[in-house]
Amino acid sequence: MRLLVVGGTGTLGRQIVKEALEKGFQVRCLVRNLRRSSFLKEWGAELVYGDLSIPETIPATLKGVSVVIDAATLKPTDDYNAERIDWKGKIALIEAAKVAKVKNFVFFSFLGADQSASLPLVDLKLKIQNYLKNSGLNHTIFKCTGFFQGLINQYAIPILESQTVWLLGNNPPSLYLDTQDAAKIIVTYATNNFTTQSALIGKKSWTPEQIVQFCERLSGKESKKAYIPPLLLGSLRQILRFFEFSWNIADRLQFSEIKINSNLIISKTEKLNNLLTLEQYLQEYYSRILRKLKENSYQQIQGEKDLPFI
Repeated sequence: MRLLVVGGTGTLGRQIVKEALEKGFQVRCLVRNLRRSSFLKEWGAELVYGDLSIPETIPATLKGVSVVIDAATLKPTDDYNAERIDWKGKIALIEAAKVAKVKNFVFFSFLGADQSASLPLVDLKLKIQNYLKNSGLNHTIFKCTGFFQGLINQYAIPILESQTVWLLGNNPPSLYLDTQDAAKIIVTYATNNFTTQSALIGKKSWTPEQIVQFCERLSGKESKKAYIPPLLLGSLRQILRFFEFSWNIADRLQFSEIKINSNLIISKTEKLNNLLTLEQYLQEYYSRILRKLKENSYQQIQGEKDLPFI
């Protein structure tokens, strides 16, 4: 069986490619930049040029493909490309998949998206999701809450670098998941158990405050917290979008707004066993990063000792 992965260089996409290859599937990756994607070829994937903003490049990438896994996404701040790629490009991909008669089309949305349709990125996701549902294609829609890897830039690094950690007042817990575990679930469902939708969640819920406290304990540093009232969240996010240096913050705020509205669905979703825990993931991260910092500090001291005395 041949899989076409769109967004294979992304945090989740590369894990899907790796897992599918390890399971023995033929994996083709639709990529815009062959050089940037060369590591996927080294793993064993086939690279084909394609660009969702240029619909005529899509059909050839689907030749002989049984399953399409669309793991591509954009920054919430990029409205122009969101319209051009996340809407028009995804519709072109779905239509090309219909012509190619693929067996399953996999798409990713947000858990609780129905309650957050006022957000531009979520609204686009819902439109694509509805288009896919009405396309006549067999499809699987995975609804995500968040991945461990995203918490590094959101909490772990700012705490280490004494930067501000942005928190929302009254933010509910989320069931975060490791992308490697997510990839195992995705590949299994995409190739065997065709289903209309499934939630991608971890086995323990965490509030932002609990994550920050755990990062503080592991790093030995106290965080600088900034609390944002939920009523001011939308306005602040719009203001930050005008400044390129603050786009990362604006992105975090938009996804935080989704989490506020997706609180109740989590309790209805079946939890999976044998998953990496957030405690294990963060302990491993801080162990590696603190060891590296210690080594760099030691090398710097040794280098200063070796300087000639003047």
